[in-house]
Amino acid sequence: MTEVPQIDLTDPAVLGNPLTAFSPVREESPVVRLAAPGFGPFRAVTRHAEARAMLSDPRLGTSADSYLQFDVPEHCRPYMRTMSVLNGAEHSRLRRLVAPAFTPRKAAAFGPRMERIAGRLLDELAGHAAKAEDGAADLLAHFARPLPIEVICELVGIPAADRPRWREYGAAVAAGHGQGLRDAIPGIMEGATAAVARGIAEPGDDLVSDLARVMEEDGDRLSEVELATMVWQLVLAGQTPANLIANAVVTLLGHPEQLAALRAEPDLMPRAVEELMRWCGPQLLTIPRFPTEDVEIGGVLIPKGEPVTAAIAAVNRDPRVFDDPGTFDIRREPSGHLGFARGPHFCIGASLARVQTGAALGALLRSFPDLALAGDAAYTPDPGTLRLASLPVTLRPNG
Repeated sequence: MTEVPQIDLTDPAVLGNPLTAFSPVREESPVVRLAAPGFGPFRAVTRHAEARAMLSDPRLGTSADSYLQFDVPEHCRPYMRTMSVLNGAEHSRLRRLVAPAFTPRKAAAFGPRMERIAGRLLDELAGHAAKAEDGAADLLAHFARPLPIEVICELVGIPAADRPRWREYGAAVAAGHGQGLRDAIPGIMEGATAAVARGIAEPGDDLVSDLARVMEEDGDRLSEVELATMVWQLVLAGQTPANLIANAVVTLLGHPEQLAALRAEPDLMPRAVEELMRWCGPQLLTIPRFPTEDVEIGGVLIPKGEPVTAAIAAVNRDPRVFDDPGTFDIRREPSGHLGFARGPHFCIGASLARVQTGAALGALLRSFPDLALAGDAAYTPDPGTLRLASLPVTLRPNG
């Protein structure tokens, strides 16, 4: 069996540069041990081929208890078992019922509405900058973070009067696991169940109404609890574009030649979004998988029940798959990055995230040709998620 190196997730060198922290050990072994306070045995896959196989292996599933650790009121607990933590026939049934609502065609059709939301938020961002003495505004707080929750509200039919409260929910979720998220869960569940009741009683042009109408030939359909759980999952997982957009802005401003090419050729945006997901996607570690039996990955034995994850940043810079992986290139031919995972738990909202990110970046670059950083972009120390604490920018030259 292969000797397995270890990475300490609390090491300042790892927290300070999580995108490349796993790269050296990737060449030593396709699997590493992870060490962190409070964790037992835990492994991470660092190579692309092995990660693809692991994420698609039916012998490794997610844990249905992942969200049950939150201290939430008893009435919220039925909604915590989202599709992302279910496996086998239970997962397949839910995915089959909801998949038609998340096709690339559906996402593209929703694009114009996303662009209108982005335009409104950019007007707000400009207003904040105009009021500031230094002409700077926090793009994360006033654009990247509120955009996904506004899109979700539009998608599921949340009334305009309720959306300020949902912005607070989105901010709590985007900030990561913690007391803020726990405090937001009951309100999210209440709003989700209200949206479902409205979608059933008064069907409209929204996702909940569409899903409520879905019935298969055998009469199977989503229950109201399952519909509300899908809304909650959208709120939870739908914050990915918040961090991706912010990371993308930092990356593009740090690569002016690539930014200039994207401005000159807007049709490159879909390819640019794929490269940004490869280069600075927010998910650094996938949701852990748990083997139902002893499995071997790249010559390393993973005992039954021991959690294993994929180190996305290492996998997406694997030279066995990507030519010149250390170069950011928006013209790169798409090569199967794993930013949205793989296999049964491939992100069902990937098409929405792609369209939303492209719409947001396109609107931003069109609106502010002189966009620039207004200081250092500080990342939050987090071995699992690449996310900024803030993103101060100027929208036009000073003076």
